[in-house]
Amino acid sequence: MSEHALEIIEAGPLATTQDLGRPGLMSMGVPRSGAADRDSLRLANRLVGNPEASVGIEATFGGLKVRARGLLTVALTGAPAQARRNGQRVAHNSVVRLRDGDVLALGAPRAGARTYLAVRGGLLPGLVLGSGATDVLSGLGPPPLTIGVVLRVGTSPNALPDIDLAPRPRLTNSAIELPLTWGPRADWLTTESRQRLLDTAWTVTPTSNRIGLRLSGDPLDTHADRELLSEGLGQGAIQVPREGRPILFLSDHPVTGGYPVVAVVDSTAIDAAGQAVPGQTIRFRLSRGRATR
Repeated sequence: MSEHALEIIEAGPLATTQDLGRPGLMSMGVPRSGAADRDSLRLANRLVGNPEASVGIEATFGGLKVRARGLLTVALTGAPAQARRNGQRVAHNSVVRLRDGDVLALGAPRAGARTYLAVRGGLLPGLVLGSGATDVLSGLGPPPLTIGVVLRVGTSPNALPDIDLAPRPRLTNSAIELPLTWGPRADWLTTESRQRLLDTAWTVTPTSNRIGLRLSGDPLDTHADRELLSEGLGQGAIQVPREGRPILFLSDHPVTGGYPVVAVVDSTAIDAAGQAVPGQTIRFRLSRGRATR
């Protein structure tokens, strides 16, 4: 076993290992999974000199506390949870060095939902289908982290990157706007409901998670006389169940669904959706050049 490792002292509400998931396996019924905010995980890995797809920790709503075994170089990105090393504050989006026995603790983030912790050399939780990502819906990958788990650290790359601080736009809990394209079942919505999907300030509900954002607002009307066989769906799909309140699917989405996918959020906006918190407002707009259907 490597002499370098990270011990979980507290896991918070939910802490999982994540990388960039399992792309290319949907035809076998395997969703991609991976970090809900991939850009933040990529940045954390770049800061410590890892390949962008290396395995790190995704901590949801903070509460993570870890102890270093051996000298470690780490970086925190994503939701800005107050971070302390042995009680002393340390910065996000920056390189942090931990000596053997140092404890790094996260508070609750002041905005956003998910904080990422990368360790130079990458974590080695054990791969399933080539990925160390935890999929909370299918159960693929390592289980969620719990107290006492020790994650081995891989071999460090040869060189450190040239920067040790990465300025980033601040995350917000204010309203966000997500661009979308009409989906394969957009015509299942009435004309009024298609416009309502764009005009409504949707609220993220507390039942949201890595699988998807459940949204509350004025319900949408579908053509109730139609029946739909289950069909494939992907990350970013907006599905409208019978009660008319849309679900925006995230990293751990199911591979099929029996309700119409009326729209799909642009892939460039998925990271922002992955950081949305309960009570936050989401508005949708049509992507440029796709304003008609």
